[in-house]
Amino acid sequence: MDLRAIAMGLAFALMWSSAFTSARIIVADASPLFSLAVRFLISGLLGVAIALYLGQTWRLTRSQWRATIIFGVCQNALYLGLNFVAMQTVEASLAAIIASTMPLLVALASWLMLGERLRPLGFAGLIAGIAGVALIMGTRLSSGVDLYGVMLCGIGVLALTFATLALRGATSGGNFMMIVGLQMLVGSAILFVAAPLTETIRVEPSLPLLLAFTYTTLVPGLAATFVWVLLLNRIGAIRAATFHFLNPVFGVAIAAVLLGEKLGPLDIVGVLVVTGGILAVQLARRPAK
Repeated sequence: MDLRAIAMGLAFALMWSSAFTSARIIVADASPLFSLAVRFLISGLLGVAIALYLGQTWRLTRSQWRATIIFGVCQNALYLGLNFVAMQTVEASLAAIIASTMPLLVALASWLMLGERLRPLGFAGLIAGIAGVALIMGTRLSSGVDLYGVMLCGIGVLALTFATLALRGATSGGNFMMIVGLQMLVGSAILFVAAPLTETIRVEPSLPLLLAFTYTTLVPGLAATFVWVLLLNRIGAIRAATFHFLNPVFGVAIAAVLLGEKLGPLDIVGVLVVTGGILAVQLARRPAK
């Protein structure tokens, strides 16, 4: 893994982790699904426009179209949609921790369903990750966390896990920015239908809403997704997913600094255990030299 790939991975992890804090700010002043649909519409149109400017085309391969549709449904509509709804009642730090378990779920599903060999380090990582999440959830349950919101976050990360498993190797072939833009437009179309059916649409204009919406549209929404697709193409899904081990730390740190969310000693221990578990699982899944 070269220095450029490391820089891309660090940038992705930081941008991805910050999305939970900006989402928490957005849903305080706007209905979650409608605001996310508008965000995807803007990000998608910008992505397609940039792709056309770069000479890319929407004449994608069959695997790329499959990747575009599945990611648009599972990542944008389900995973992010459910997380936006959940963060009306769930803290950004907890949502980030739940979402960060995706590499653990991918490794577990690959072992149980696809017969992928998992080394002892990987088993240890899975056990550590599960223990860390259980420790964090135990402290949050005792303080009265919203179980419905937690359930929505859990379903969302399962949808993202499915998309990750279904699309191995489907991002090759170029036209990366076009894929990013089109998958956001797919998510936007679904959410524009779901929003009026499931929520009362509201927008209460404020400076925090404007800043958070602009940031989440351009940075986690467009830039982070583009960097992630480039990273997948550069070093492959298994190596790229290693950077997910940074997400629990980045996610809770950003929420603590910008939102003032407090972490107890057991929360900190749990975050470190989950982080170590994710890193162990990803290192165990890397091909042996």
